[in-house]
Amino acid sequence: MLKEMLKERNVPQLKTREEMLSLVYTDLFGYMPPKPEKITFEVEEAIIPKFCAGKAVCNRITANCIINGKEFSFPFLATLPTDNKKHPFFIHINFRPDNPDRYMPTEELIDNGFAVLSLYYDDITSDDGDFTNKLAGILYPDGKRNTTDCGKIAMWAWGAQRVLDYAYTIPEKLDLDCATVCGHSRLGKTALLAGATDERFTFSYSNDSGCSGAAIARGTSEGGERVADICRNFPFWFCENYKKYCNNEENMPFDQHYLVASIAPRKVLIGSASLDKWADPLSEMLCCVASSDAFNNGFKYEDRPPQVDDKFFDGDIGYHMRDGQHYFSRLDWQRLIEFINLHR
Repeated sequence: MLKEMLKERNVPQLKTREEMLSLVYTDLFGYMPPKPEKITFEVEEAIIPKFCAGKAVCNRITANCIINGKEFSFPFLATLPTDNKKHPFFIHINFRPDNPDRYMPTEELIDNGFAVLSLYYDDITSDDGDFTNKLAGILYPDGKRNTTDCGKIAMWAWGAQRVLDYAYTIPEKLDLDCATVCGHSRLGKTALLAGATDERFTFSYSNDSGCSGAAIARGTSEGGERVADICRNFPFWFCENYKKYCNNEENMPFDQHYLVASIAPRKVLIGSASLDKWADPLSEMLCCVASSDAFNNGFKYEDRPPQVDDKFFDGDIGYHMRDGQHYFSRLDWQRLIEFINLHR
């Protein structure tokens, strides 16, 4: 059934990882910002006393980067268990700097044996059309972009990769073989791009990322967001070339399965919510099906549209759908932990 739906939508065949990423760069997100010529980290320890009842320490880290010969610094939080063991960890790209946060149940993650490194996306660059501030201002001093220059999503993904650079400085505390990048909505798109373009990430998790994230664009379900919608409201997330496909998805030389498939052979989990029609759960599950052959042990699923409480975790691509609205819930985190523990 689902493969027939993909045929009806005329979804393009998979290509090599290099070919797929090339299209992701030139026609969707733009080319990633360059890696820093130099990066150092300053650590302010234990900024919250007796954090998580003493089970963890919350440190504020400042990343100091040299990019194109210019200085750029940004903060993030590292919440580490205090048991002197090496832990798997999340790099959570978040909408707020809070710890814990309504999208991040920190103590529950610590209790499950994980460390959490959390990045507030606005500390990298603002979520608007201003390309003169923070990282954007360094990349584009005059605030102007060429057609394949990156938008804000690629900059936020770059930030998550710099947080991973920090993780590599404390291998005695973090299990570098179990690094997960995760995010919700636009930051779910960001997590997929960060995972696709940095092979150090073991797991990537996209929660309710929808259009231009984990949802097939061709044949969007009724009530689902289309390329024209997202480019009208948030053109600054993408490269300028992406606008060519407004109301023109059928002529895209790619679809979103190219982004997901570029994560192979590593692991990826896609999360949907039953009432989140705008993110289009059916098209997100179809993206898993379309990406499957890129992985060693692809998507293992029941051949039908997604249902509440679905949990398809046996393959390298996982998919789950919970009841409810657009939100990064505790149940979503629990599903992510379950998927990681099954495959690590």
